[in-house]
Amino acid sequence: MRIDPDGLLIGGALIGATVLLWVAFALTGWPALRLITYIFLALTVFAVSFFRDPERKARADKEAVISAADGVVIDVGKVLAEGLDEKGVLRIAVFMNVFNVHVNRSPVEGRVIRKKHWPGKKLSAYNRNAEYENEHGDTDIETSRGVVRVRQIAGLIARRVVTRVKEGDVLGRGDRIGLIRFGSRVDVFLPLTYAPAVTPGQKVRAGETVIARPSAR
Repeated sequence: MRIDPDGLLIGGALIGATVLLWVAFALTGWPALRLITYIFLALTVFAVSFFRDPERKARADKEAVISAADGVVIDVGKVLAEGLDEKGVLRIAVFMNVFNVHVNRSPVEGRVIRKKHWPGKKLSAYNRNAEYENEHGDTDIETSRGVVRVRQIAGLIARRVVTRVKEGDVLGRGDRIGLIRFGSRVDVFLPLTYAPAVTPGQKVRAGETVIARPSAR
């Protein structure tokens, strides 16, 4: 199982701390040190699990949009989004809990034309104001059907949005673009030439689940 680079750093630090604590307990015999060692061991296991990065394979239908995140769809609808079509765009929002894979992937193939990060609050990702007031990062991808935006939003527990792609990068569907630490939300904004293929409450997997297809209209 591949582990995200952030996970290797954090997991390595926790493993080192766990070993040092166990050595200290072995030398002193203090019961409190044994308890703390077990706590750090549990944190190490959680960190490695959280930063897991399994391989995913996009569906063959290249016109379909795939999910950028693992989790549950919490909103599907038309919204206005700054810098995109003034007539509105289709937004599909996915909530990730701490047990989901948190590596985010490109929902389409195209070229990164804009990337921007906003510091902000730590509201619950279910909060309607989260996408505007929370820390979030936008990645705009130019495609043959228009600009697609991936918005990574920090949540109540999430402490950091990580976006690893840069302007000018050419992405394939399912390519890794970054992650959000410890519970969060990812919104995908699509031109209205797409129709949703998911509904609120549906579980999705990054890089695999089709969330939208070109509209028949």
